[in-house]
Amino acid sequence: MDRNDRHSSLLTKVGFGALTFNSLLAIYRSQGEPASVAFVVAAYAALLLLFYFLGKFERARPEERGKVKAAVWSLTTLLTAMFVSRVAPLMPPLVAAGVWIMAAATVVGGFWAFFLHP
Repeated sequence: MDRNDRHSSLLTKVGFGALTFNSLLAIYRSQGEPASVAFVVAAYAALLLLFYFLGKFERARPEERGKVKAAVWSLTTLLTAMFVSRVAPLMPPLVAAGVWIMAAATVVGGFWAFFLHP
């Protein structure tokens, strides 16, 4: 498939459909718990923005990629922090610390790969 093609592939549409269905199901199953609904909505919005900026990154000229890289890294950092903040409290303290350390290593590694390593 041509990278510059503006039409989404069937697989992309199926993926977004599955993401939307799963998000709606999670909101339904939250049984009116506002914090859970807010988490799902924020994660869904962040994922949509991430995919938008990833597509924009692929189409951008090399000199225009800096700001898009920053948006992609910021969104991945946000999503990492969001999911770790939900998973870590369910773990024993030592495992939770390991989860936070791995998340921090992922964020720092992403920053290094995007901005410090040409």
